[in-house]
Amino acid sequence: MQLINPEFYINLQLGGVPVGIYVVLFIVFAETGLFAGFFLPGDSLLFLAGIYSTELLSTVLVLDGDFINVFVLALLIAASGVVGNTFGYWFGAKSGTYLYAKEDTFWFKKKYLIQSHEFFEKHGGRAIIFARFLPIIRTFAPIIAGVVGMDKKKFMLYNIVSSILWSFTLIFAGHYLYELFIKEFDIDLKSHIEKIIIGIVLITTVPLILNALKGNKVTEEEFKKEATDDDDNENPGIFPN
Repeated sequence: MQLINPEFYINLQLGGVPVGIYVVLFIVFAETGLFAGFFLPGDSLLFLAGIYSTELLSTVLVLDGDFINVFVLALLIAASGVVGNTFGYWFGAKSGTYLYAKEDTFWFKKKYLIQSHEFFEKHGGRAIIFARFLPIIRTFAPIIAGVVGMDKKKFMLYNIVSSILWSFTLIFAGHYLYELFIKEFDIDLKSHIEKIIIGIVLITTVPLILNALKGNKVTEEEFKKEATDDDDNENPGIFPN
């Protein structure tokens, strides 16, 4: 369970030396640039990083002023997110050549790849931004963008915008909500980390659940439509001309 506990990474030490800031930056990179990163904590990690901003940043540099500490931490995380997404896009672009040359099979149809390309050309910016706030999806979105050949300049623009929005929103929310609860309600959020993690996980996974349910409904309708079309076709088959 430690692997999905963001507080474990934030407070991690090696030989008595705090390495939380480096681990946080790597996780942000991995979650947005590597296939294996989808299981790592993202939103809850950034929110808690905001709570522990002073402790994290003091590992690499000491800055006077509360705001500047939070700002620099958010900026570092945003930069790591940009690099992660860029790597994911590069990986997708390299593997996309193979996919475009691949013959149609029962599991793969090139027309869907072309349709995805058209979708990113039309909605790519919003897709990249929205994906940044959704677990799992943010891991695969830049890879798919590379696979379908989304315009590089357009991708980088929304990559940077989404990274800044994501990191600054969650880091600042964590930091200043922590201060608010201490001053106004005398509640130390550090004593309620588990509840915070559960709350964030629930909030961020609801859109995924709703999308999955919607996707299942659409898939079922498409299946019925294809079955009807096949019945009306003299030479039905799974490989369209």
